[in-house]
Amino acid sequence: MAEGKPSGQGIMRVVRAFGWSLAGLRAAFAGEAAFRQEVAVALLLTPLALWLGQTGVERALLLSSLLLVLLAELLNSAIEAVVDRVGSEHHPLSGRAKDIGSGAVFISLVNAAVVWGFIFFGRC
Repeated sequence: MAEGKPSGQGIMRVVRAFGWSLAGLRAAFAGEAAFRQEVAVALLLTPLALWLGQTGVERALLLSSLLLVLLAELLNSAIEAVVDRVGSEHHPLSGRAKDIGSGAVFISLVNAAVVWGFIFFGRC
């Protein structure tokens, strides 16, 4: 358990964890333009995913590919926040951490494009 962060027990722990998760989502939405853009795209594409997917598996793949982009962006933003907190001077490891986080976002975007492409163009 982390110092200074009470974990609680039972349902209160779950309630607190949910609150921290919402706080993280709010912080990302308020402070990260890329996250806001990706949320907007996900909201726009969600109805299309539900309509385009002909089976539950297709709908799940289309929606999860969108959620994966958001997940990668959240992790990338967290990495960037920690690196920026440590210091503003240039360090190769700081640059590498940020680049790797950005690479994860890129891979998630490629994954979404591949999933949507296979499902959409598989119908043509």
